Amino acid sequence: MSEAPQLDRVFDALEAAAQVAEGRPSAHVVTPLTDDAFRAAAKLDPRALRARLDRVVMGDDPEGGLDELLQAGALAALFPEVHAMVGFGDGEWRHKDVWKHTKQVVRQAVPRIEVRWAALFHDIGKLKTRSFTPDGKVHFLGHAEVGTRMFEKLDRRLGLFGYEPSLKQTVTFLVLHHLRANQYQPDWTDSAVRRFARELGAHLDDLLCLARADITTKRPEKKRKGLQQIEELQQRITELAAEDAKQPPLPSGVGEDIMKAFGLPPSRRVGDIKRALEAAVEAGEVEPRQPPEAYVEFLRANRERFGL
Repeated sequence: MSEAPQLDRVFDALEAAAQVAEGRPSAHVVTPLTDDAFRAAAKLDPRALRARLDRVVMGDDPEGGLDELLQAGALAALFPEVHAMVGFGDGEWRHKDVWKHTKQVVRQAVPRIEVRWAALFHDIGKLKTRSFTPDGKVHFLGHAEVGTRMFEKLDRRLGLFGYEPSLKQTVTFLVLHHLRANQYQPDWTDSAVRRFARELGAHLDDLLCLARADITTKRPEKKRKGLQQIEELQQRITELAAEDAKQPPLPSGVGEDIMKAFGLPPSRRVGDIKRALEAAVEAGEVEPRQPPEAYVEFLRANRERFGL
């Protein structure tokens, strides 16, 4: 069969999946794609391909759209890394079915393109990292890091995100860090919470949204506690940010203590040292609003760095 009809069949399958995800009956009758169609899929224009796939993941029923891709063979053709999750688990191996979990995470995720795509790929690394302890417990150590490399390889193959570098960077970041918010514990210090927010930077809200969607337990109490934990983390971040915005990072009079401790006269150099100290506070190297002596000791411990 010539290539053009095969490409048409691929696009029909994608259009059908998009219509299902959007809650509309599909006008396309799709039969499973052939190997020739799979090979043709590799030649699809990335932008045209993404346009339809975006509709699948962003629809009101992304689970239905993803299942349509699966049944048509398009999931295996385009995303073998995702297709491999189908049936991986389902209770047989003492862990949840990763495909069913992934579909639920996509559905539960806020309808932002970065979060929905990250939800689809966040657990692809589990297939390569599953291990069992002698007592039969299952682990997926390092699956976020492995999944990130798999996503980057996937995009090199299809080019779906390469023409949108900011989107690719965000999805990569979210896949890599998707576990971090769920690791929060109430005994984290304020310094640890500040460091967490600082390291996530502009991706903070997206990551918290993905973390909420990643809670798919059927046990109501466990789900409630998981969501409450993320809300507590977000509340602490908000409160600390408001506190930091109101108060200067260094205490009043610290300049005089610096001059006295290091024999410096009032000068621009003292101002430069204070600004460097503020940068160290912002970087989380030293806590804000401590007594002046704490900053003098920090300077003593880093004399060469501060030119003292």
